[in-house]
Amino acid sequence: MSVSSRFSGEDVSAQNQVKASVQRKIRQSIAEEYPGLEPVLDDILPKKSPLIVAKCQNHLNLVLVNNVPLFFSVRDGPYMPTLRLLHLYPNIMKKLQVDRGAIRFVLAGANIMCPGLTSPGGVLDEEVGAECPVAIMAEGKQHALAIGFTKMSAKDIKAINKGIGVDNLHYLNDGLWKVWLIYAFLLVCITIKIQVYVVLIFLFFDVVPGINTLTFTFLFLLLI
Repeated sequence: MSVSSRFSGEDVSAQNQVKASVQRKIRQSIAEEYPGLEPVLDDILPKKSPLIVAKCQNHLNLVLVNNVPLFFSVRDGPYMPTLRLLHLYPNIMKKLQVDRGAIRFVLAGANIMCPGLTSPGGVLDEEVGAECPVAIMAEGKQHALAIGFTKMSAKDIKAINKGIGVDNLHYLNDGLWKVWLIYAFLLVCITIKIQVYVVLIFLFFDVVPGINTLTFTFLFLLLI
């Protein structure tokens, strides 16, 4: 139950724009799971913008707006924000903190073991229950380094203090983190091409005087 570090766009098996009724259901589910997003939910998930759901390998589902993945779910689990979105709105999820020694393991994709949360440097929020999405913080670090799904409650993690406490679903520099960068890069490329098209139109109709054929040719090659 994790997002593979090797995840890429090639893992997407289907990508469809959802119906308005499905879009409302997704919005409602996200709003109920993360009430802290309510003031900005219309900005993140605009009602009039198409909502795309991409089905991927390993039972991973992505929710995209303007071709940018914002939320994900595994199987029929709850929607969880990508780390990129969580870094913009860091207080929307409940948090657990690992000690410094656990950081390199979490960033390698390992699940979070109970001792990494109960040792000095670790922090447990005892209100966190089992099967709950959580932001994984780290001792001495400002931003979340992973998003997890608890296998047991925080109280049980403290009492049992052995085994896996949290499944590591999405972490810094994993496949989903990199895919966000690819989508953002493509979006920038599309924007640049649109701007180049506008310039070419101006040049073609001689709206911008003094531009030679070489410049026109260079701009044209950017579109190829």
